Amino acid sequence: MVAINHKPCISAIFFMISKKIGYNTLSLLKSRYKRKMNRQDKQAVERYRKKIERARQSVYVNPFETSQEQKAAIERARKNYAFMVKRYFPHLAGSEVPDFHITHVNRVKKNKTYKGFDVEGRGLAKSMKDTVLLPFWLWINKEPMYEVIIGASQEKAELLLEDLRAEFEANPQIIADFGEQYNQGSWEKGFYVTKGGFIGQALGRGQSVRGLRVKKQRPTYIITDDIETSELIKNPKRLRETANWIETSLIPTMDGDYRRYIHANNRWAVIMVMTILKEKHPDWDWYQVNAYDPVTYAPAWKEKYTPDYYRQFEKDIGTLAAMSEFNNQPHVEGEIFKESMIQWAKLPALNHFKIIIGHWDAAYSGSASSDYNAVVVMGLYNQDFWIIDGFCKQCRMREAVAYMCEFQRSLPPTVIAHWQFESQFWNDEVERTIREAEREYRIHLNITKKQNPRTNKYDRILSLHPYYQNGRIYYNERLKSHADTQVGISQLLGIEPGYKSHDDYPDAQEAVAKELEKYISYDSGGFQILQGNYKPNFERL
Repeated sequence: MVAINHKPCISAIFFMISKKIGYNTLSLLKSRYKRKMNRQDKQAVERYRKKIERARQSVYVNPFETSQEQKAAIERARKNYAFMVKRYFPHLAGSEVPDFHITHVNRVKKNKTYKGFDVEGRGLAKSMKDTVLLPFWLWINKEPMYEVIIGASQEKAELLLEDLRAEFEANPQIIADFGEQYNQGSWEKGFYVTKGGFIGQALGRGQSVRGLRVKKQRPTYIITDDIETSELIKNPKRLRETANWIETSLIPTMDGDYRRYIHANNRWAVIMVMTILKEKHPDWDWYQVNAYDPVTYAPAWKEKYTPDYYRQFEKDIGTLAAMSEFNNQPHVEGEIFKESMIQWAKLPALNHFKIIIGHWDAAYSGSASSDYNAVVVMGLYNQDFWIIDGFCKQCRMREAVAYMCEFQRSLPPTVIAHWQFESQFWNDEVERTIREAEREYRIHLNITKKQNPRTNKYDRILSLHPYYQNGRIYYNERLKSHADTQVGISQLLGIEPGYKSHDDYPDAQEAVAKELEKYISYDSGGFQILQGNYKPNFERL
């Protein structure tokens, strides 16, 4: 039997593949083949192959463009970020470049030693902008570019790095304008150097960065992207250690005229590496863009999203989760009022309550930065307070009054809700809004004005704590998935010394509880008052 040599066949196969997907991918394939590629290796090769194909096929090069036109286009791209994206990366943009991207990149470009946080909501393409488009734009402006991408892990950083590496290797417009960039011998996963001098490197969070250089070139542009994982957030010590690593190890690797550092992430948790750094470096730029207006649902990136997109997302994942992921408003874990204090139970029959009171904490404006219109409907059952229903939205007063009208109209004939309102907010506009709603719904709210005590609001809200601690406040279990109630509870959990979050819902809740207290009889039922004679050693007879 004649032995057959398969090696020539394999070489021929790799040669044919190289014609189709590029020499660099060929090299990667060969090295993987030699050590019998595992599943992850195969996926990595296939992923990079697709990026090469996308870069090669998605960009149209005008064959009739003259040399003079080409020079003019390159010069325009250097000055105009949006045009640069359109010329070189139309396949990555997906839609028109948003204004908030242009504002940010111009701010970074203007400052050679920029330090700041890119706090954009999920889905606003901050990673693509900060790891691919912006560093490329700086490079075509003839800046020395040594980009270091820091990910939560080495693998995640490499995923981000290979996007621009694939573009340098196969993007026909880049090759036409700046020549071939693939540089054999300096083109591998996690590190590459183009023929034009662009250096890209990927590292994981916390890795050693001492001696980070290529010949005499030190990093000029460092981007940490989504480095805060859910596991890291749970460990305050590790958060501080990571912030310290960025300050004392990572940033000092840059020592030239260009020393830019960008920390990119949406603020989905209260305490993060970015918030620790912000507190320590108040002069660093905090560039925050929320994805949508929570009142009108108008998108920040109107060229890509519609109001219905975010409205549906709120329905799918809940208001709190949506505000955290898209609008940089994280759900607060309470230090005083804790999640464990929130008791859910089946609501007693409404006509079994001793009294039901609804308090409206009003807000005049209906904007994303305004206070909330909060209505808390609470009832007294035995000696306990029950949250029956509620309303908590950044909206116009009209919506809050409409809610009260609808709630009252839904009550059975044997039940009455008593409405109250802080007298300090009473004016002609409030009165007109109430009267218009009453006429529309054909009911009479009979709302009364109540004077709030002049004590500090924080102290007033804190007076609720003993009730929660002693298990005397219950929530209607049907409100577990009620968006307004969840927002209200989030406000309650955020109450702590020096808090700066919204407090409209807990303020309204305190006002209702204070009023319900008047109707509690402590000498009958509920609380037992112990009586009796004592021996001299104070033992009960």
